[in-house]
Amino acid sequence: MNEDLVIEARGLTKVFDNSFKAVDEVSFEVKRREIFGFLGPNGAGKTTTIKMLSTLLKPTAGTASIDFHSITSDADGVRRSIGIVFQDPALDDELTGRENLDFHARMYGMSGGQRKERIAEVLRLTDLEDRADVQVKKYSSGMKRRLEIARGLMHYPKVLFLDEPTLGLDAQTRRTIWDYILKLNREEDVTIFLTTHYMEEADLLCGRVAIIDHGRIIVLDTPENLKSSIGSDMITLECSDPERLSKRLRSEEWVENLKVHSPTMIIGLRHSEEKIPEIVDIAREVGVKVRSITTRKPTLEDVFLYFTGRQIRESEATPVERIRTMRMRTARRR
Repeated sequence: MNEDLVIEARGLTKVFDNSFKAVDEVSFEVKRREIFGFLGPNGAGKTTTIKMLSTLLKPTAGTASIDFHSITSDADGVRRSIGIVFQDPALDDELTGRENLDFHARMYGMSGGQRKERIAEVLRLTDLEDRADVQVKKYSSGMKRRLEIARGLMHYPKVLFLDEPTLGLDAQTRRTIWDYILKLNREEDVTIFLTTHYMEEADLLCGRVAIIDHGRIIVLDTPENLKSSIGSDMITLECSDPERLSKRLRSEEWVENLKVHSPTMIIGLRHSEEKIPEIVDIAREVGVKVRSITTRKPTLEDVFLYFTGRQIRESEATPVERIRTMRMRTARRR
């Protein structure tokens, strides 16, 4: 038993009735008091993973524990240990902010004195003290999200799950929510498990990030290590024959990483601005036409592109497209 770990998942899997494997044997550990990010496109398995960890869905296979409580054999222990904020709002708009918090605290059996003290604390944390007695229907979207975070903290959870906490918010409000997330992690001493498809959000907030796609964890590390693993500079190149050019470029010692996702090639290297003319010369030498070439410092978007061959935005599918994809995968297994 490792006291430094608050979440442990081993081979966690969820298969739905239509044989669609939404989460495919994911394994990871989350340290106490860290902000851990689950980064991936919609439909990647992020929300399904949270629902299993919070006992709302029973896993098809695998095990997991929250603060040493098994998600399958000790659901009550898990629920006492966690707070959760889902994508969809779950506040009562007719109640005030204070009344919403009080109702939640009663559900956890908190006494009158405890409720009053804790409500004051979480309202202060989320800067909602001056709006506490206003009906929630008069709150802005950002205020509602802050109130949901405050509610998730009411019963002193060891882990707070935030499922796409800034989805649908404008850029300024998103940054405000980020500040509150960092603040509560620091002041409440709470572990935060955050799902997002915003690269900047994961990069700014998370100590470690697991990139998940099609139900599988592709890579897991700190944002800095993930970015440096693919090169200190990134070149994205589109050409007429990436396979031929890549074969030649792999022999160059200055190429740190190279992946082909035809017709695009992604090259990790140092001092990219000095190497672009040489790359163009090599392409000409082997008879390959370069159509476009760009360079930049690596981001988490580049990490996702490097390992999957597409940008995360291209993975955002409509519900109809996701159903179509499920059917295609099911058909392939038959």
